[in-house]
Amino acid sequence: MTALLTIIVLVFILIAIWQMVKIFDLAQAKNENSTPGVATDKDNTLNGYLMMGFLAFIYIITIVCFVKWGDLPLMSNSASAHGPTIDNLMVISMIIIFIVQTITQFLLHYFAYKYKGEKGKKALFFADNNKLEAIWTIIPVIVLAGLIIYGLSTWINIMGVDESDDPLVVELYAQQFNWKARYGGADNTLGKANVRLIDIDRANILGLDEADPNAQDDIITTELHLPVGRPVLFKMRSQDVLHSAYMPHFRAQMNCVPGMITQFGFTPTVTTADMRETAQMQEKIQNINKIRVENSKKLVAKGEDALERYEFDYLLLCNKICGKSHYNMQMKIVVETQEEYNAWIAEQKEFKNSLVN
Repeated sequence: MTALLTIIVLVFILIAIWQMVKIFDLAQAKNENSTPGVATDKDNTLNGYLMMGFLAFIYIITIVCFVKWGDLPLMSNSASAHGPTIDNLMVISMIIIFIVQTITQFLLHYFAYKYKGEKGKKALFFADNNKLEAIWTIIPVIVLAGLIIYGLSTWINIMGVDESDDPLVVELYAQQFNWKARYGGADNTLGKANVRLIDIDRANILGLDEADPNAQDDIITTELHLPVGRPVLFKMRSQDVLHSAYMPHFRAQMNCVPGMITQFGFTPTVTTADMRETAQMQEKIQNINKIRVENSKKLVAKGEDALERYEFDYLLLCNKICGKSHYNMQMKIVVETQEEYNAWIAEQKEFKNSLVN
């Protein structure tokens, strides 16, 4: 694929050079029988055929992409209750875009070919046409209104976390260049916090209010564990700059803004163990490990350590360019059964027991 892209780039560079030479020749032309800089019928015919050729190229590339990558893997592996709705909205948008693109690109290139400049031929044109203008205004308005209404409805359903469902409340705390997760403890209520209260000497790394009773049983971790099937309400803070909490498999993303709390909620539906066993993920793991084995041979030959085997994990990523180590700002997410979650959370240290006196 890299070689093909390189060839395509080189072809375009050669075409650009050819066009520049042609422009230079036209500028230097002194032929009395022709007007310098004016295209001839032969030029227009050539450009017309080139337009049709480029149209064929667009369609061929589109067909190749559908054949090679048309299974849309990024729209079939959602692991949250609202994920399929987001994927459905994306698929509908792509279908509409594809249909419009196919029609408009055909008309654009075909008209350039059919109505190419010819000596003695005068173009037929309309100064205005109310009917045509109404058609190409009303149809996009109806389609876009439908997409916007569907999108807003989906967004409202996602953001409208029902407190009566007893969602697990978790704070995601962003800072250059790592994440922390804070759980509300036994009362499922997060204590008050402020970055001005951060005290590294006492290990109060998130600035929790030590006098707040609700903060005493809060639990701070560097790994995010979620029970499958239970709604989760995330409260998000940033210590320094703008970050964005992005969990691709859960179709979830929300900015973490310094000085304010944002929130997002979803219900995880697929455990980490179950996602690892899907055919799609098995194929991905196998391909990645095959590459790692080949790279490890080169490293071992140099006397370096071999690469570890890849194992799939859900990840929390930062989706805002927040600094030089932005690319590596991530946290592991583990989706597990309620029993496994209960056992894990019981092993974690509460805030009141983590302070250094």
